[in-house]
Amino acid sequence: MGSVGGWSEPGSVSSLSLSAPAKLNLHLEVLGLRSDGFHELAMVMQTIDLADELTATPAPSGQLFLSCSESSLPVDASNLVLQAAELLRAEVSRPQLSASLHLHKRIPIGAGLAGGSSDGATALLLLNRFWQLGLPASSLQRLATQLGSDVAFCLAGGSQLCFGRGELLEPLPQTPEMGVLLIKDPSVSVSTPWAYGRCKVLRSEHYLEGELAFEERRESLRQGALLEWFRSAEQSKAPPPLRNDLQSVVAPEVESVRVGLTLLSRAGSPLVVAMSGSGPSLFALYPSSAEAAAAASALTPALADNGFEHWVCCFTPARHG
Repeated sequence: MGSVGGWSEPGSVSSLSLSAPAKLNLHLEVLGLRSDGFHELAMVMQTIDLADELTATPAPSGQLFLSCSESSLPVDASNLVLQAAELLRAEVSRPQLSASLHLHKRIPIGAGLAGGSSDGATALLLLNRFWQLGLPASSLQRLATQLGSDVAFCLAGGSQLCFGRGELLEPLPQTPEMGVLLIKDPSVSVSTPWAYGRCKVLRSEHYLEGELAFEERRESLRQGALLEWFRSAEQSKAPPPLRNDLQSVVAPEVESVRVGLTLLSRAGSPLVVAMSGSGPSLFALYPSSAEAAAAASALTPALADNGFEHWVCCFTPARHG
């Protein structure tokens, strides 16, 4: 039990922090439409060490507070961090549980990097510990699926196949040691619903229909060249070209995506260059973080001239608990 400012909560500690890592899409295939109206997806997702940080400290009984280092981010009930907290309290039927939460943002907002989803997933993990609830991973996974499509992946992170809306997960056995140069124009954002809507308009003639057809494509991904690369001992070699069906509809309409992809293709000798999620974040992969850093250094003037921020990152393995 801990206390701050005279408040204490049985079964809590005085302060606890967890990182909330961003993700990249190494494969994003839109298979078709589901019966619920959402798109059926086949993805490979990967966490990186660009991360927000969420901290919990005690608050008066029954009170939940959220503050954020980024003033433009809403800290009301629309934020997945507070939604996660409410789900946990309802799950254990303990509305008196309380916390003061602070989110330090490092992941850019509206960037296709699952920053909000990762924050929500991290809130589940953090408060399960902070309130000493002892909920098993299966319960947290169920709650994560209620919060959003990418939240379930973000609970564990690492390297995973993601199917359905993104909530059906198949962890990959190892995570490559890749360096990443990530860029984003901070003045540009892409609406995920808009991107999927454009995909439906432009690509619906290619959509598959029915579970059998979906499963054939899932199995094709499981047995395909990208997964062979993940399993290979020679991951310093280039993976196959990365597929992102949203990139093919976003890039023609968002100039910064086209410009950024061109810049990254000239940044040293990248193994591969692609857009993450619905964009507009873009990334290049390198055999090491040192090579990614060298490429970033050489490209910095051109990135600045074109209005891009950049980060040098690396792949991260799954987290536990």
